[in-house]
Amino acid sequence: MRVKSPILLASAGLLALTACTDPNQFNNPNDPNRNTKQGALLGGLAGAAIGVARGDDPEERRRGAVIGAAIGAGGGALLGQRLDQQEAALRRSLDNDQVVIQNTGDRLIVTLPQDILFATDSATVRADLQSDLRVLAQNLQEYPNSTVRITGHTDNTGAAAYNQSLSQRRADAVAGVLFGSGVSRSRVLTAGRGEDQPISSNLTPEGRAQNRRVEIVITPTA
Repeated sequence: MRVKSPILLASAGLLALTACTDPNQFNNPNDPNRNTKQGALLGGLAGAAIGVARGDDPEERRRGAVIGAAIGAGGGALLGQRLDQQEAALRRSLDNDQVVIQNTGDRLIVTLPQDILFATDSATVRADLQSDLRVLAQNLQEYPNSTVRITGHTDNTGAAAYNQSLSQRRADAVAGVLFGSGVSRSRVLTAGRGEDQPISSNLTPEGRAQNRRVEIVITPTA
């Protein structure tokens, strides 16, 4: 028997189980448990891959794949459920439609346009716009089992080296507000990417505005 046969067996079982429950569950953006289900599936596949590595006997591999899939699915479902709950709580608390929250199933990505946080050429968070970050800080404290990566981005206006420095200082400034609101420093990493990772064209004012942003990636831990 080939090594990957148990993985395929366990994967097929998981897919069949979820399909029987709701064949369209992963394509329904209005399903509040969509990411919980995705987490269960991804966790199950990962668990199967780990379980199959147990021993050289084909039957032992098969049992390991099935057991690993079950354990992984349970863990993945819990992480997905936690993300769904955290996302819902954050959406209820924020009162700013310019803040974008994306739930990928294994992390939350909170994108804040730099234009609502900073004055032009400044790395000081505007005092009147710190409330959204304090709301985020409270959410992070309510859901403490996660790591937080804050990344600053700019458009391509000006020198690349200056943009890199500015994006780092802005990421650090956002982190500073979170720290001041009670978020543990040990959970947070910051980085500046300058103009290197645009999400839109820098040829138009609208595109440049989209590229000037701070992304906060919240990744749950076991």
